[in-house]
This record gives sequence, C-alpha cells and structure tokens, in this order.
Amino acid sequence: MSTVVAPHASEASRLLCTGVYLDREYRDRVIDELYLREQRVVAPSLGFDAARVLAHALRARRIELAWSAGILGLLAIGAAATRGWLLLLVIPGLLLTFGQRVRGTADDPPTRRRLPAFWLRWLGRLLLAYLLVTSLVVAVGKDGRGDPLSPLRTVTFGFLVPDVEVGRWQAWLALVTLLAVGACVAGQQVHFTRVLRGDLSPRRFADAAGDPAERRGGPRFQRLKDRIRLEQHSPLIMYHEGRPFCGAGTAHDTWVLAVELRPDPAKRRQPIGNGTVLAAVRPLLEQLRDVAESAEQAGHAVRDRLRHLRIDECVFLPVEGLRRREDAPYDRHAFEQHRARAVEEGGEKRRHFLRITVGGWEEELVVTVFVRVHTQGRMLMLELAPHVLFPVRADFKDAEHAAYRFANHNVFGKAVYILTHVPQGPGQALIAAGRRVVTGWRGLTGEFAGALPDGPALSVRELAAEPGGSRFQSMDVDRYLRTVQDRVAYGVKAAIAEAGYQTGEFVQKVIYISNGGVNIDSAENSTFAIGDHARATTTSGTTNVRTPPQRGASIHGQ
Repeated sequence: MSTVVAPHASEASRLLCTGVYLDREYRDRVIDELYLREQRVVAPSLGFDAARVLAHALRARRIELAWSAGILGLLAIGAAATRGWLLLLVIPGLLLTFGQRVRGTADDPPTRRRLPAFWLRWLGRLLLAYLLVTSLVVAVGKDGRGDPLSPLRTVTFGFLVPDVEVGRWQAWLALVTLLAVGACVAGQQVHFTRVLRGDLSPRRFADAAGDPAERRGGPRFQRLKDRIRLEQHSPLIMYHEGRPFCGAGTAHDTWVLAVELRPDPAKRRQPIGNGTVLAAVRPLLEQLRDVAESAEQAGHAVRDRLRHLRIDECVFLPVEGLRRREDAPYDRHAFEQHRARAVEEGGEKRRHFLRITVGGWEEELVVTVFVRVHTQGRMLMLELAPHVLFPVRADFKDAEHAAYRFANHNVFGKAVYILTHVPQGPGQALIAAGRRVVTGWRGLTGEFAGALPDGPALSVRELAAEPGGSRFQSMDVDRYLRTVQDRVAYGVKAAIAEAGYQTGEFVQKVIYISNGGVNIDSAENSTFAIGDHARATTTSGTTNVRTPPQRGASIHGQ
C-alpha cells in the first residue's frame, strides 16, 4: 500500500535540492526569491519544501565560493610570480566561458547566438593550444628570457599582442599554477559528488534533522526558514494581483459555468448557498479515497494516487495593504474568520476555494483543482480552475547519474575531465565571485529591507518544471482531472436538486464544457450565450444556437 511522504522528504524536494548544485542560474533565482527579497511571501509549495531547497542553495553557494576563492587566490599569486604570463594563459579560458554564456542553455540556440559563440570558443581553443605549447617550449628550453609572443604578433595586429618576456622558471610556475587550478576544479566536482551520493541520496534525504544544510546558514536563514514553513502550506494564500495562482503550475482547461436556478414544480424549495453546494461536493470527492472492495478483500496493495487525494479549503487574500510580511493573518482563528466570510460573499479580491490536490509520481506530478461556487439572484456560478505541476527537469534527475559516472571513472578518465574543465575554471570563479559581490552589495545597501510586503513573483518549483510530461503522465493528468470534475459536477447537481431546482440545464452545460463544444438544437423558453463569440436568438418557442468548440462557457438563461 502506498504511503504519503512528507513534503520535506519527497522526491520532488530531493531533485530540487540537487538542481541548485547543478544549475547556477537556478540557484541564484532561488536565493533571490526566497532569501534576498524577503519582503515577498513564498508561493504555495505543493509536494515539496521550499525552505529545504533554500538551505541547499545557500550551501551550494558557500561551496562554490570556497573553491572559487582558492582558484582566484592561486591566480593572483601566480600572476605576480610570473609577471603576468599566467594571465595570458587565463584569457583563452575566459573566451571559452564567454562563448558558452553567449550560446545560452537552449538545445538549439538561434543563429545570432550560435555563430558568435562558435567563433569565441574556437578562438579560445586555438589560443590556449598555442600558449600551452609555447609555455612548454620555454620551460624545457635554454635558460634566459625571450618574447614567446613574437610569432603571434607577426600574424595578427601587433598592437593587440603585448610585449612579454618570460623565463624557464616563470613558464614552469605558470604551468604548475594551472595544475593547481585543475586540482581546485576537481575538488569542487568531488565535493559535489559526495553531496549527491551522501546527503542527497534517496536513503539519507528523508532525515531532515540530520541534513547539514538545515543547521547552517546564519540567523537570517533560520528566521526565513521558519517563515517559509509557516506560509508555504497554509490554507491562507497571500497573492499578488497579477499572479493569483503562482505555485500551482500551468492552467489546464478552466471551467466557468453560470446557470439560472429554476424551481422544480414537483419539489419543495429549500435555501441554497455556496457552503451548501460545497458541503454536497466534498463527501463525493472523499469517496475517491476508498479502495475497491475486491482488491481489499484479495489483500492487494492499492497504489492509485487518488487514495491520497487531499481536500481542503483555502482563502486567497491580496497582499496589498499589509505593512509587514509578519502581519499576514496565518493563525487558525484568523483564517476561520476569513473563510466564514469569504465562502458566501463572492468577492473579487478575497476568494474562497475548495482545493483538491493529487500528487502522483512521487509528488513530481501535482494536479490541483480549485473549485468556487457562488449563488446570487437565482443564478449559480461554478468555477473550476485546474492547474498542473509537471515533473522536475530531466537534467536534475540525471545529475546523480552524472556524479556516479565521474566517481567511477579511472584515473585517466578523471584526468581528461579535469583538463577539459580547467580552462573555464577561472572564468566560472570570477562569475561566482561577482555574483556574490552584487548580492552582498544589495544586502548592505538595504535594497529590500524597508520594502512593503509583496506577493510571490515566481515559484521555485515552477522554475524547475518540464514543459510537459510523458505519455503516461499525461494520461494520469487527464484521469485525475476528469474524475475530480465529474464528482464536482455530480455534487453540484445533487445540491441543486435537493434544494428544489431543475437540473436539466446544468447537466446540459456540463456536457457542453466536458466535450469542448457541441451544437444545441433546441431549448424551449430559454436564451443561451455560450462562449465569447456565441450568438443566441430567441423565437416564440425555440432557441437555435450554433457555437464553435471552445474551452469554458458562460450560460445565462432568461
């Protein structure tokens, strides 16, 4: 039988923590959103723990900075000892690094990026080969000094190539320093491999209390960690007006359905409200957790993710108007007050939703359906806003395999890896140090210290999501959504019937939306307007409607 895994120990959390060691850009965005811009409320964390991802992002930055400081220190000493010759050996590596950044991370970059990147990288490779061969020739040559760049000056613009004299011991010292830089590059890779095979391994990751990344980070991190864990799974969602569903993933087939409540002459009318309708829907959704009797009697382990479907009520509040982030009403009593008022008011900014969440594929695939019901003026409005969080990026999943491949290489294989990464070591070290200087400067200047609270600008989980899932995952998304939508529609229909109203029109509109658009041949004594571009004309007894297939509908009966 499948079990529910805590968000801090989920596979999604582990892969996101792995990603901050693999992708510097992703790590910087995690730190910027969750650590630097502390005035922003964290986005809801569905199936993962954002605080733990931040802990490992800060740890990965500390590791990178330590090795980068070692590389830059070696270069500074070596440059002084070799009278600048070592800096010339570093220039090709800077060209390679710059060429890589110009190309970008896309698999198929545009020509405007690919062409300059091609020339920069090949220029760096040729220049590096020439300078290394020249250094070796000088190092094993006769004693004395010479200008090893004179041949290069004759085939290029002379004023671009400096006059440099270098002796044997300076050439040897430059080569030895490059080897030491290679040792730092290898040390960083070994450190990275140990973290992946140790603290981030599936066996040890579940022990959050023993995670060294959680125990370090300073008072500011400890304070933000507690704040994030208070906000990320709260039923009260503080949102930015332009990004209300930030953190839930990609919107998927939103429903908006409005239908007139017509009394059923054969039934006695009863009061109907938003809470009444939702109360009829919830038990039907909870039944999805039940195991089939035949499977239970046979003793089979049922692993269907609908067994762990999560149902709760959430209230969306705009963050505008708060003076401090700590003023958000996250305590249970304040939430209940907001929920009691929001469930029946149908407001524009404060909104109440029934939230149904299904976490599949070890919480990598998260399907969330927000359900809102509003009754007013003998009209019933039903809103369903499904969202899907697709699995974590494939390269984050492959990082562990890459680490094992490096660890399992023989001595020659590791040497080849190091030699191919040494040229870019200085450039990457400069970038890491530059980013830390910029971040530190923004902190010292108090750029965000006095800023008013703001809603989440992005979700670190959405940043690391693939644009789509596999065929099996897409099938699961459709199954989860259709199951939940059918149960919600059936519950609303039952609530309408129980209150003494006709259900035929509601059923017809649900079928229309579910099928993506149909032709309604006739409807007596009614006028329908379905979709943004539909037209309806009413005759004495029949309404003829032709509408194009589209997602979503708005139906107003008269």
